[in-house]
Amino acid sequence: MNTSPARPTMSAAAVLSNGDGEYLIVKPGYRTGWNLPGGGLDEGETPRQACSRELKEELGIEQTPGRLLASAYVHTTGGAHIYWVFDGGTLTAAQQEAMVLQEGELTAFRFSTPGEISPDEIPPSRRPLWKAAVDALTDGSTAHLEVMG
Repeated sequence: MNTSPARPTMSAAAVLSNGDGEYLIVKPGYRTGWNLPGGGLDEGETPRQACSRELKEELGIEQTPGRLLASAYVHTTGGAHIYWVFDGGTLTAAQQEAMVLQEGELTAFRFSTPGEISPDEIPPSRRPLWKAAVDALTDGSTAHLEVMG
C-alpha cells in the first residue's frame, strides 16, 4: 500500500490589516467558510507573484506582498496542498474603499480580529496556518507547518 502523500497543489495568500488590529478575510462563492485573500499559483509564477495577482484580480488591490509569514503542507483525504502566506501590510482607507469583489469568485469580505472569526468559519485543516501567520506577523517570526489530517 502506498502511503506517500499526493503531489500537492499550491496557493498563496496575504494577511492584510486595516490598521486597527483587524485582518481582511474573504468568502469564496465556491466553498463554505472564509479565507485569507489569495489563490492558486499559475504555471511559471512564484508564490509572491501569485499572491499579488490574486489580490488584484479578486479585490482590485495593487499591493506587493512583503515577507513570508508562514508556509504549510496540508494533507487531507482530498489530497495535499502547500500554502504560502505573506505579510500584505496595512491597507489605506482609499484602498479599502476601492475594493471590488471579483464576480464569481468572492461573495463577501470583512475585517475581523482573530478572536471574532468563529471556528466554523475556517476549515479545521487551515486553522493552524491562520494562527501561525498571525503569530508570525506579531512576533516577527516565520513558521512552517505540516498538517496531516
